[in-house]
Amino acid sequence: QVQLAESGGGSVQGGGSLRLSCAASGSSSNINTMGWYRQAPGKQRELVASITSGGGTKYADSVKGRFTISRDNAKNTVYLQMNSLKPEDTAVYFCNAEVLVWDGTSWWGWGPGTQVTVSS
Repeated sequence: QVQLAESGGGSVQGGGSLRLSCAASGSSSNINTMGWYRQAPGKQRELVASITSGGGTKYADSVKGRFTISRDNAKNTVYLQMNSLKPEDTAVYFCNAEVLVWDGTSWWGWGPGTQVTVSS
């Protein structure tokens, strides 16, 4: 089993910055892609950014140029640096990770989420 724990959420004024962290523990030696999703009230969960074990990244158009995803493979930790925050970035942010299984399959684990609130 793999457990994910997010930290770094909070409240900030528009234009400010926050850095989210997500550490994987347990059987975390076979983690491939890690990512961040967010869910605002009344909306579907959406991909914010993802990063493969090799460093390949993907971003939602709405955060390109403002958010940066990175990871420390030795620590099984993924980060999300969020700059120039806007009120529309307000959401619960979830970390997820793709865990590879010996038989070639994989499954996705999720953290409990951390609240990010941006005021105007």
